[in-house]
Amino acid sequence: MELLVFGHAGPRLLVFPSRKRRFYEYEDFGMIHSLRHRLEAGELQAVCVDGIDEESLYCFDIEPAQRIERHLQFERYVIEEVLPFSAKLNPRTPLTAHGCSFGAYHAVAIALRNPRHFSRAVGFSGRYDLTLEAGDYHSLFHGFYDESLAAIMPSDFLPKCVDQKLLRQMRRLRVTLAVGEDDAFFPNNEALSGALAAKKIPHEFHSWCGAAHRFRYWRQMARVYL
Repeated sequence: MELLVFGHAGPRLLVFPSRKRRFYEYEDFGMIHSLRHRLEAGELQAVCVDGIDEESLYCFDIEPAQRIERHLQFERYVIEEVLPFSAKLNPRTPLTAHGCSFGAYHAVAIALRNPRHFSRAVGFSGRYDLTLEAGDYHSLFHGFYDESLAAIMPSDFLPKCVDQKLLRQMRRLRVTLAVGEDDAFFPNNEALSGALAAKKIPHEFHSWCGAAHRFRYWRQMARVYL
């Protein structure tokens, strides 16, 4: 697995690529450039990880259970390998999980599932229910549903969470959701915001004009919310 690190100090930003993209996407589409002053000043460090969506959640040639297990292997890689590497490189600094579009799903899901490792989760234009049919977007599971799938979808597992220890850890997070008011997943973001409020998890919900589901908007969001 490959990754890129930008910046030498400051709070760490763990960046997930969007759907089926690679670890260099954040740099190629100008997101690093948008944050360059903070990165150069030692006020932020970005760790851009690779993605395996084509082997996991978007691999429609294998059974749903296999796709979910492959996704969980990726999550374990991030928690057990990337985070220790990052902490050794830049110790005693807070960690934010972040992504755009499907990267937002990865960021918010991993932070809520493993809150003791993170201080923030920031998602731009994300989808947090993998079974939704919304606009031109189709369900990733075509009628399949079980508890293993529910356990990786923030829209599903958060409202049902009754584990008080886990909720206390979640309440130490700060979650930021930003999405365009015409985005197909705006209602999904709004519902997740409601679930966060119901569980008393500190969060912000920001609505942008139009669909705002492009890098030119995400570059602006990055300067405002990161």
